[in-house]
Amino acid sequence: MGSKNEKVIFVTQPAMTVTARQTANTILFGVSLAHLLNDAMQNAVPAVFPIFQKSLQLSYAEIGWVAFTLNVTASILQPLIGTYTDRRPMPLLLPLGMVFTLLGMVGLAFSPGLAMLLLSAALVGIGSSVLHPESSRVAHLVAGKGRGLAQSVFQVGGNTGQAFAPLMVALIITPLGQHGFLWFTILAVLGILIQSYIAKWYGGHMRMRSIAAKESPVAPMAASPFSRGFVIYVLGILVVLLFSKFVYLASMTGYYSFFFMEKYHLSLERAQVSLFALQFAGMLGTLLGGPLADRFGRKKIIWFSIFGTAPFSLLLPYAGPVGSVLLCLAIGAILMSGFSVIIVYAQEMLPGRVGMISGLFFGLSFGLGGLGSVVLGSLIDHTGVDFMIKACAFLPLLGVSAFLLPKDSRIMRES
Repeated sequence: MGSKNEKVIFVTQPAMTVTARQTANTILFGVSLAHLLNDAMQNAVPAVFPIFQKSLQLSYAEIGWVAFTLNVTASILQPLIGTYTDRRPMPLLLPLGMVFTLLGMVGLAFSPGLAMLLLSAALVGIGSSVLHPESSRVAHLVAGKGRGLAQSVFQVGGNTGQAFAPLMVALIITPLGQHGFLWFTILAVLGILIQSYIAKWYGGHMRMRSIAAKESPVAPMAASPFSRGFVIYVLGILVVLLFSKFVYLASMTGYYSFFFMEKYHLSLERAQVSLFALQFAGMLGTLLGGPLADRFGRKKIIWFSIFGTAPFSLLLPYAGPVGSVLLCLAIGAILMSGFSVIIVYAQEMLPGRVGMISGLFFGLSFGLGGLGSVVLGSLIDHTGVDFMIKACAFLPLLGVSAFLLPKDSRIMRES
């Protein structure tokens, strides 16, 4: 009788392990797909700036304020949400975030002027601020030992959405105008359904953990083994890297279309091809960045992802229409490869603060991009788009500061 029971356990245990892994993969795919839908809608907003400028008679500075509202709304809320949900996870936030994005898409379709445009952009920003910390936490929960890979899978969903946004603008909004944003509400509804499914699993997972915690001693939240000064030093370097990356991306996603049309006298649709190349290559770079960092080290991939972009960014303003597509492919693949790695690097330095770190870094990425858009828009009004694009080409050189980061071995040994 005992041997029979042992046989049943021997057969059943691997099956349970396989089922758990399949469920984890399904959830990871779900959060990545939700990220894709969210970022496709969010990045459609800056991609359509030339249309807003013409239809609503906006200046470059006013365009910058729209980008500022979109990004800073997210940047302020994300670290707050992440810090709060580190202690009290809230699965319901996942579908709720998509509801805000849905309202933002409707508002963009019917905005008669700048005020309504700003409100709609704020709603989209709130949707993103809710999605990123909690979805990143879900990715972390199902990651197992492959944290870099899991974060990259989650992030590549966002990059894929960013890649398709310019094409959707060219195919849908350019011929239909602002009312084309109503088609994006389909994506928002699909996102609500996906996030509701993930929230159901997430809630069940948290209930199981709560039951397990009652049956065993509760371990205190892990504290960072590093001194406060050391943490501030490392985070300061990472913020410089984020500044160079996301202000440069703001110059590209918000204003490169204007530069392209002015320099080559070509249509908005042709300009979107270069942006699609940038974002599509970024999707591939993100997917590769995490596994490469797991294998070769976080620090190496981080400095290469920023500093390695510089030769191509410096050449871009002087390339022709075809050359710009090729250079955008190189820029996207290299520049986008490091963001998920930066997040994992910081999470390992501050264990137990997954939501706070995710919210902080996603928030900083949006905030720096939003502030950069305002400054760059004002700069264009005074100097022209040609000067701004050429000046921003030097930003990836700040990636040299990544050499000052401590080695992975020190972070891993102490964490």
